[in-house]
Amino acid sequence: MTTITFRPAVPEDAATCITLRALTRENAFTEEDLRALGITAETWSSGIRDGHSPGFVACSEGQIVGYCFADNHSGEVTVLALLPAYEHQGTGKRLLQLVVDHLRELGFERPFLACSRDPSVRSYGFYRHLGWKPTGERDEAGDEILQLGSILRS
Repeated sequence: MTTITFRPAVPEDAATCITLRALTRENAFTEEDLRALGITAETWSSGIRDGHSPGFVACSEGQIVGYCFADNHSGEVTVLALLPAYEHQGTGKRLLQLVVDHLRELGFERPFLACSRDPSVRSYGFYRHLGWKPTGERDEAGDEILQLGSILRS
């Protein structure tokens, strides 16, 4: 198993994050899909630079293999993505923990995220296993809003 390192995201990571998002096992978005949502390397880079979209990346042998980002205005965890070869190693959990810790440092007591309502989707069980609870709300895409009830621990 290769060593995974973690670090805060920098603006120059945005293009790689966009490329990686298309390579995830579930909920993959191509560059074109993201552009249709108003997300480009430029907008993502700008969000990292101005602090609006803080995030962390996981690296293996100097290459980004996963990432997690949030919205520092709302307390939402906006994305967690990981290359399939790096699943089941605790990398996604660690990335999520880093972002949750950062949001808590910003004063957000109860971070939240949107997640599929379909129990057959991996993220459904992943977040619930880590203590995220349904709020009863849904986002504009119909995904369920989950909120972290207690402090996530590694």
